[in-house]
Amino acid sequence: MSASMSRLAASILDCLRTLCAQPSSVGRPDELARGADLIAALLRRLGMQVHRVDGQGPPVVIGHRTGRTPRTLLLYHRFDAPPPGPWRAWSHEPYQLAERDGAVYGRGVAEGKGPLAAHLQALATLIEAEGDLPCGVTVVADGGGLAGSPGLAAAIAAHGPILRADACLGSIGDRAAGGAPLCYSGSKGLLQVRLRTQGPAHPLPPGAASTLPNPLWRLTWALAAIKGEDEDIRIPGFYDSVEGPSREENALLRQLKLDEAGRLAAWGADGFLFGMRGAPLVRAEVTLPTCNLSTIHPTPEGGLAMLPAGAEAALDFHLAPNQQPAEIAGLIRAYLDEKGFSDVTLEALPGGYPPARTPPDAPFIRQIAAAGAVVHGVLLPIAPAGAFALPLQLFIEAHPMPCASVGLARPDSAPFGPDEHIPLEDLARHGQLLIEVLLALAGL
Repeated sequence: MSASMSRLAASILDCLRTLCAQPSSVGRPDELARGADLIAALLRRLGMQVHRVDGQGPPVVIGHRTGRTPRTLLLYHRFDAPPPGPWRAWSHEPYQLAERDGAVYGRGVAEGKGPLAAHLQALATLIEAEGDLPCGVTVVADGGGLAGSPGLAAAIAAHGPILRADACLGSIGDRAAGGAPLCYSGSKGLLQVRLRTQGPAHPLPPGAASTLPNPLWRLTWALAAIKGEDEDIRIPGFYDSVEGPSREENALLRQLKLDEAGRLAAWGADGFLFGMRGAPLVRAEVTLPTCNLSTIHPTPEGGLAMLPAGAEAALDFHLAPNQQPAEIAGLIRAYLDEKGFSDVTLEALPGGYPPARTPPDAPFIRQIAAAGAVVHGVLLPIAPAGAFALPLQLFIEAHPMPCASVGLARPDSAPFGPDEHIPLEDLARHGQLLIEVLLALAGL
């Protein structure tokens, strides 16, 4: 690394050590509240006007600072993180930042807190060197990003004027086969639902299964009706509104090459669905909506053989362009009723949002790709979307603007597993990329 990059890396390390020391696991309000306090303090150190929104879900922290030019970049980050799981599975304590072989280890370093630290310290570097920012910057730190961003819409409604920007940038995604981060010109939307079935008033001995229906079986059959072994989502009308890629997006997809071997090795998988490789794999990941079964369990849970009193399952859908969360939830309800599962209750979980889409030839997208040539030595490859959902469309609906996200994590970074890690140089380059994007956006 150059001397300037090394100084940026050292400052990122200090900031990230502070962020990681404060746990902020999904579904833990006290941790998320303390995390929001910490981030608000870090934004104030940058001379930002800070607002915090609570009450409609996990906290959202907004910081804004004007710059030398009137243009503004909105940065979206999340600071909630998956629980660490058993600490014995980690080589280092998950909330105590560790360095080893040029990489940093800790919960949130690859997704969430790592990118946030990189961006905060990039802004600090600019302010220290030039006394100001080249253009305005608004930072939105979402404490509910992994839970569907249930508090974000209320935060946008409450603070709309300071969220007006010329472009929006997220920090999640993958890398191309050559190692360069991907620049995504959009993101998938999100719908999360819970299905429930009810049986007897309380659990019964397993022998009751000869005379009473088992709610867990009932739920299993309903789930099997939604998606088959061929991976096809069987809900009538589910795919009807999906808008395929444009001619230019198709051209980008044909050029895109993913790190297939690195993924399979890091994930401990023998292969991808249906043996997909190359262009079919890229196309499936970028263009297809998903239906993922996250959990299924009896209620109440117990280790004994029994006929449960009820059962529930959580499904999440990543939505492709033109699919709307409320419309898809309605299709699911109608389909379950048609198939004789009217007794299965459907609850749309808080949060969720439509997909976002920006033309890949938009000037902002090209500016990000060109910034990659300065920082990484190559133009960043552009993809229309990826295997993730981000609430960028909520900002676009409030104030129309181009949006993008830049990948950071590597296939082996394990943001949901033990020993989450990222090379420190990757974080420094992520921060340097922001500096280049801000200069380009400001016309400097």
